[in-house]
Amino acid sequence: MRLTLHSEPEPGIRPANAARIGIGGPVGSGKTALIERLIPVLAGRGIDLAVVTNDLVTKEDAERLRRSGLIDPARVSAVEAGACPHTVIREDPTLNIAAGDALEARFPGLELLIFESGGDNLASTFSLDLVDWWIFVIDVAGGDDIPRKRGPGVLRCDLLVVNKTDLAPHVGIDLPAMLAEARAVRGDKPVIETNARRGDGVEAVADAIARAVLFAP
Repeated sequence: MRLTLHSEPEPGIRPANAARIGIGGPVGSGKTALIERLIPVLAGRGIDLAVVTNDLVTKEDAERLRRSGLIDPARVSAVEAGACPHTVIREDPTLNIAAGDALEARFPGLELLIFESGGDNLASTFSLDLVDWWIFVIDVAGGDDIPRKRGPGVLRCDLLVVNKTDLAPHVGIDLPAMLAEARAVRGDKPVIETNARRGDGVEAVADAIARAVLFAP
């Protein structure tokens, strides 16, 4: 696992100033929308943050965040995976590590770096060489059988976010049953339901991040 500012540095390893978290999940699950909602909430708590996005061969998500007016565009960096999105967050996260290091050098006061993975499948996970803690986002429109499939992303993430809860009645999903199954397969690991479009549940996600990597009460 990579070091945070709260750890004693090992010989030969540069200690990081900012905690690093990952946000992954399938295409269209609402990762970027969640980040757009998290930015003002975290910034409103006085947290100095920046974002690294990942896309296959474009910088679409980075440009969306830069245009949003929610964050200084210079605080958003883009990585083009050029292959399966999970490659640069799991097998070889070198490009992302370099992007994060560059942002830390540019903004020495950074406390939090958010790495958004390009949309990938339920097997997508983050390397702990890259992040200290990570979130996996699924959405109810993807099907209520997602928890039962027990994908590594669902099982191994530190926080599972079930997004687009408002769509449940429109796509024939029993939301309480889906949430119950998600909590059953994850044991004691947390699950939070959100509607990122409206901001529902985002404060709870911000609370989880603050407790886990910023050691806030």
